[in-house]
Amino acid sequence: MIKIAIPTRDEQVDDHFGHCDHYTLFTIDDQKQIIEKEYLASPEGCGCKSDIASILEEKGITLMLAGNMGEGAKNMLNSHHIEVIRGCKGDIKEVVKQYLSGFIFDSGKSCHHHEGHVCSHNR
Repeated sequence: MIKIAIPTRDEQVDDHFGHCDHYTLFTIDDQKQIIEKEYLASPEGCGCKSDIASILEEKGITLMLAGNMGEGAKNMLNSHHIEVIRGCKGDIKEVVKQYLSGFIFDSGKSCHHHEGHVCSHNR
């Protein structure tokens, strides 16, 4: 079983992890089927300066499928045993299906507005 988090806005991958409306959490069984979907409210302010990584870790999340995020946020999630795949776009359920089918890979691109972990990016 695997648990995946996706920064979400209007059932789409939010383009920026730190400013998403909420996180959608998917539980995937050993047959690569979605067996549970739940919502987690985004913390106030910028997610990169919150305790969201520890909250996600407590919920058993091991993977985040995200749009863009800075290296500081990625490193914070990684330190909580959460792998990050950046560059995801579109409908969240379709993104999960594409990942489970082996079609989603990390873009390797960081949001340069957040280099040095300075959060000043506006929506």
